Amino acid sequence: MDGFLLPDDIIRLAERVVAENRAAGRRLCLAESCTGGLVAAALTEIPGSSDVLDRGFVTYSNESKHEILGVPEEILETFGAVSAATAWAMAQGALQQSKADVAVSISGVAGPGGGTEMKPVGMVVFARCIRGSSEINAEERQLDGSSRAAVRRQAALVALELLLP
Repeated sequence: MDGFLLPDDIIRLAERVVAENRAAGRRLCLAESCTGGLVAAALTEIPGSSDVLDRGFVTYSNESKHEILGVPEEILETFGAVSAATAWAMAQGALQQSKADVAVSISGVAGPGGGTEMKPVGMVVFARCIRGSSEINAEERQLDGSSRAAVRRQAALVALELLLP
């Protein structure tokens, strides 16, 4: 697709997210760590995205996860930033700090360094929180860790899928 900053597959999925959430009357927010705002950037590439995107938080450091989204320090200390518990707390915090109906969070190890045996490069956790629902949706994925760009691109695609109604 001409005229877009991001790759075609991300743009096509972002277009679906905007169109389907507009049709459903849903507002969205994001809490991004390893993607650094990439998901919000994908959505804002789409004309009319202001109909569905309420806001996005880029909380890269543990301090920002705690200060901005209210992720308890105990969760960060016990489970680490790349954990289902942290992703869930990030999504809940984003929802509480917004007017959105749905929040999705992303935290992971993009590499090339920073990986461990327990949390290798390419491990990314996602969570989705829906206002008024007690459903817990948090998942961990091992993505292709061949490059930082590969991890971030795949993580953005997974997060966009989670934003579909």
